[in-house]
Amino acid sequence: MMLLEIHGLGKRFGGLDAVKDVDLDVEAGQITAVIGPNGAGKSTLFNLVHGFYRPTSGTVTFNGRNITQSSPHSTVADGIARTFQTTHLFDDTTLLENVLAGRIVRSKSNVFDAIFHTPRHRRETKINHDTALEALEFCGVSEYRNDLASNVPQEVQKRTAVAMALATEPELILLDEPAGGIPEEETTDFGNLIRSLPKRGVSVLLVEHKMSMIMDLADKILVLDHGQKLAIGTPEEIQSNPDVIRAYLGSAKDEEN
Repeated sequence: MMLLEIHGLGKRFGGLDAVKDVDLDVEAGQITAVIGPNGAGKSTLFNLVHGFYRPTSGTVTFNGRNITQSSPHSTVADGIARTFQTTHLFDDTTLLENVLAGRIVRSKSNVFDAIFHTPRHRRETKINHDTALEALEFCGVSEYRNDLASNVPQEVQKRTAVAMALATEPELILLDEPAGGIPEEETTDFGNLIRSLPKRGVSVLLVEHKMSMIMDLADKILVLDHGQKLAIGTPEEIQSNPDVIRAYLGSAKDEEN
C-alpha cells in the first residue's frame, strides 16, 4: 500500500530550482531514505511534504488525499509528524511536558472544558498523560521524564523529539537527520529505535548523512543531486550505482579543494 505519493514535485526560489520534478512513493510499513550531497534539496523536499513550503509544481498525496496545499498543522492532524535537524524542544520544561505538547493536535477539549474540569477534559488529560509516558518509554528515555530538556544529553533530546512526534499518533514520521550530533558509538542504538517504528505501525521517511545507518535501515533510497532525482532503489542498488558514486566522489573532491 502506498502511503505517500510525490509526483513531479518542484520548488523554485527566484531563478533557482531547489527541488525539481521529484517522484517518490513511500510504502506503508517501510523505511524510505533520502540522501544526497549538501545542498541537494533534501530538507526542502521535507518542507514541501510537511506544508512549510508551497510547491511551485507537482502534487503530494497522503492516504489517497491531496495534501499539496495543506498547512503544517493540518498535515500533522492528517497523520504526518516530523523531527528537525536542530532539536526543537522547550528547554525550560520537562521532557514529559514537551511530549504532552505534541498531544495538542489530538485535543478535543475547549476553554470551557479546561476551566470547569469537565469529564471530557479529565478523560482527555489522563489519555494524554498515558500516551506521553508510553512514547517516552518506547523511545527509551522515560527515566528522564521529569528533567528539564536543557539538562539532558543530546541523544536523550533526540529521542524525546521522536517521542513528541509519536505523541501526535502519526502514520508517517519524517526524520530529518535524527542522528546528527549523536556520538558514533550511540548511533547503533538510535538506529534500532528507528527500525522499531514500522513495527509500531509508523512508516518512516528519513534524511541522514550517516551512510552506514542508512544502508542498514532503509528498504528504499532516493538519491537527490542539485534538487533532482539521481537514482532510486534498494541499498544494494544505490551502493553500486555509478552515477551515485560519481556524485558523492565529486562532492568529496569539492570539499577538499
